[in-house]
Amino acid sequence: MSEPRPSVLFVCVHNAGRSQMAAAFLAHLSRGEVEVRSAGSAPADAVNPAAVRVMAEVGIDLSAETPKVLTADAVRASDVVITMGCGDTCPVFPGKRYLDWQLDDPAGLGVEAVRPVRDEIERRVRGLLAELLPEHA
Repeated sequence: MSEPRPSVLFVCVHNAGRSQMAAAFLAHLSRGEVEVRSAGSAPADAVNPAAVRVMAEVGIDLSAETPKVLTADAVRASDVVITMGCGDTCPVFPGKRYLDWQLDDPAGLGVEAVRPVRDEIERRVRGLLAELLPEHA
């Protein structure tokens, strides 16, 4: 019997930039071996176009993604919850691992300013993946 896949939820306020990029990196780098979710406490209408563009530069397509609302069920279903500036709006459940990644909010920023945020997210996701699936390191 195989081990269940680890699951990770990325949360930011609008689910339009940081959490979308982090989820896309983890899904891509884990090649389906991690269950990945993202959500926002106050979701935007669309993913930040600058985030879509900088992710396309590294071969990851976010153009079909849409911001999703954060639910208690999504938190309950996740092993690791990574918040990115959602403050106290993220529900906390015992037994979950919580990480808070302090990252600049790409909202309203141009591509040049979003690239360093993308690169820092990729670095952190690679570190997380090495913890979750050491065989990928």
